[in-house]
Amino acid sequence: MINTRFMLLVLLCCIGFGFGIGISSTVSAQEGVPQGVLQGSHRTPEFVLRDQYRHPLETLAFFGVESGMTVVEIWPGKGWYTEILVPYVGDGAFYAAHFPTGVGVDYYDKNHTLFVKKLAVHPEVYRRVNMASFDPKRNQLTVPKGSVDQVLTFRNVHNWLRSESEASAFELFYKALKPGGVLGVVEHRALEGTDWEAMKTSGYMTEQYVINLAQKAGFVLEATSDINSNRKDTKGHPRGVWTLPPTLRLKEQDRDKYLAIGESDRMTLKFRKPE
Repeated sequence: MINTRFMLLVLLCCIGFGFGIGISSTVSAQEGVPQGVLQGSHRTPEFVLRDQYRHPLETLAFFGVESGMTVVEIWPGKGWYTEILVPYVGDGAFYAAHFPTGVGVDYYDKNHTLFVKKLAVHPEVYRRVNMASFDPKRNQLTVPKGSVDQVLTFRNVHNWLRSESEASAFELFYKALKPGGVLGVVEHRALEGTDWEAMKTSGYMTEQYVINLAQKAGFVLEATSDINSNRKDTKGHPRGVWTLPPTLRLKEQDRDKYLAIGESDRMTLKFRKPE
């Protein structure tokens, strides 16, 4: 069920910041995008509440995603962005590069199964989704090499840091992209100077660390954006980034405080594979 206090907070935030700002930003991002891409009946109500924090249309416009492209979403999880990306890409090719299965990790198997079931509920929307597998520890991304216009990853790099496979991840992205293709990264942003161990345990990563990973793999940093920044997020939370919504790992302890902060401060980075 949707938490009623969270719904109230969403409404208050919309009122407090003014609807005009959000509308003007969204309209500019919607040029060339199918009408009502955020209003589809296939979208999960709890996911819709998070649009204010994740700014999907503005983010995809910044990355340069266009209808008809070949796009790979890395580790789509429960499909938050998938619900938007599939109609956004339209008649292009969409790959959901989900967790690998059959490797002895119950979490992977369970979430992969739930994602596939989700797609089956709305075949009219998801019939063109191509399931793929991504596992940087095993050097695996099952999409044709050099075939992709965009590789997109949202709040995932810290996971690969924890398994010490982050360099492999970016190398796989580079191989999958066409020359001139784009890698779009959204990630929880740590304060510059945060050390490796603190990044590993907190879920926050420094922007420079992520940039260095991409550049070492061969990418060129093309642009950065504050679309997904949140100045209220001080980063020093007792359970790291998971202290904040949507996880709220402390449950009722200081719940209103963390709801008022909102979701994490995030970097938004656009890289390009050289021609």
